[in-house]
Amino acid sequence: MAAQACRGMASVTVRRCDRGFTLLEVMVALAIVALGMMAVHTQLNRYVVTAAVTEEKTLASWIAANKLAELSVQPEWPEIGSEEEPPFEYAQREWRLEIDVSETEVENLRRIDITVFLVGAIEREIHTASGLLEPPPPAGYLPVRWLSGGITGTGG
Repeated sequence: MAAQACRGMASVTVRRCDRGFTLLEVMVALAIVALGMMAVHTQLNRYVVTAAVTEEKTLASWIAANKLAELSVQPEWPEIGSEEEPPFEYAQREWRLEIDVSETEVENLRRIDITVFLVGAIEREIHTASGLLEPPPPAGYLPVRWLSGGITGTGG
């Protein structure tokens, strides 16, 4: 008669009541959850590594762009050849630059290649920027003054 009391079933063929999950069912569920957690963990690790690499590349590109801007406003044209700058700190990291100045086919242009490295990881180039520099203006050169009041016309 206990079989009839199980879930209100009237059939006499029911032998026992379902009282929960079997050990096998629990083990299969745990295996599925473990595989899912491993996949989530792997993706989080990839995200962290990618974020760190992206941050390094962004900082290195800023450093290279800043150096190109510095070289473009110097009063003297940089010498042709390669030079390595001493290490410096930027964004709480030690960086190093290699600057390569070369001639171009155009007489008044020089090519500048700036390669940025993290100190301690010299063999790994993080970013390279290239630019063209023209010679600095001669001494006493006054820049062109553009109209500040807008364009004025002679029409009615």
